[in-house]
Amino acid sequence: MRKNLKLGLFGFGCVGQGLYHVLHETKGVKAEIKRICVKTPDKPRPLAEDLFTFNREEILNDPEIDVVVELIDDASAAFEILKKSLENGKAVVTANKKMLSEHLEEVYELQQRYQKPVLYEGSVCGSIPIIRNLEEYYDNDLISSVEGIFNGSTNYILTKVFEERRSYQEALSQAQALGFAESDPSLDVKAYDPKFKLTILIAHAFGVFVRPEEVINIGIDRLSAVDLKYAKDHGLTIKLVARALKSGNKIFGLVAPQFVEKTHPLASVRNEFNAVTVEGAFAEKQLFVGKGAGSYPTGSAVLSDVSALTYDYQYEYKKRKQENRLTFSNDALVEVVVSFANDSGLVTTSDFEQFKGGFQSGGQQNMQGIVRLEILRKWSQLEGVNVILSQRAVLHPVLADPVEVLSYT
Repeated sequence: MRKNLKLGLFGFGCVGQGLYHVLHETKGVKAEIKRICVKTPDKPRPLAEDLFTFNREEILNDPEIDVVVELIDDASAAFEILKKSLENGKAVVTANKKMLSEHLEEVYELQQRYQKPVLYEGSVCGSIPIIRNLEEYYDNDLISSVEGIFNGSTNYILTKVFEERRSYQEALSQAQALGFAESDPSLDVKAYDPKFKLTILIAHAFGVFVRPEEVINIGIDRLSAVDLKYAKDHGLTIKLVARALKSGNKIFGLVAPQFVEKTHPLASVRNEFNAVTVEGAFAEKQLFVGKGAGSYPTGSAVLSDVSALTYDYQYEYKKRKQENRLTFSNDALVEVVVSFANDSGLVTTSDFEQFKGGFQSGGQQNMQGIVRLEILRKWSQLEGVNVILSQRAVLHPVLADPVEVLSYT
């Protein structure tokens, strides 16, 4: 039987306002926002002043509030709000992927301790209901991989660069003006945001809690004119792709730009849209596509969690109970194209397990071949080095014969 819930909302920015609007336009969710906690007293807001508070205790200690909805941009403060809410017997809905990625195992343990759920569909890929699907639809499937485009801001930028011939900076400015990218876009363009989302999906797809610093992330901020010309000359596009693969008892994961053939399903995912491909032994390969950024798409995902709480839904983390012997590893190989300034000496052929060739253009040196992930980590920390996965690249555990790592799915 559905409950009538009273909500305490933290944050009234893009997503918070989206949640307010979709909640008041739908007829099916029995919930109301009792209080909204914000931090800026003098900011004009479209709702009555008495709905707002600047004291978080008015929400956390209100016995009438059943659910705390956390939609702020401060990961540390968000975690404190989550903990205090659970301690006070309140369920939590959050969309803070950074906070979840950094504390997901502890969030899991807090739910067990206080017997109150934390739901976070809105934290990963906006309007795509991927976490709920992994929990319910794929709960008994043998998932082998999860990958896709997890960041709407960078996908919007790359779409404008390739389809409208915009410069990187011009496309970034337009994404910021539309609210798809923050004034400080580093979490997006340096691929931290999709990495946070990937670690959350790894927990639900494979039952493994992974610290974000374990996953290598390479962004689109170092793409050069030579990289873009190479893609266009070879009939390719570039997408920022997050992926996780299960092989044996190991999980491998990576976020990096990749050359993508125009016929590949990810090539048609444009602008702020996200895409997630799940491959399992039984359901085989399925592609989910939806808007990954914006007020209403993310607000609707948050609302779906509120709706689920009206009938006492909670994540069961089923894969963790089924697959408790799996571990995360970076002992894998992948095929890449790496570019750097001529004569810099930052990259040498000895870095490759298999060197396949290279060329020089516009003062840049390009090399292609198969490398270990730890080499990618080293390159990602060097200024002036850019890495793009080849169109054939897949993660593959280290083998006696690395030449076998050549197929692209």
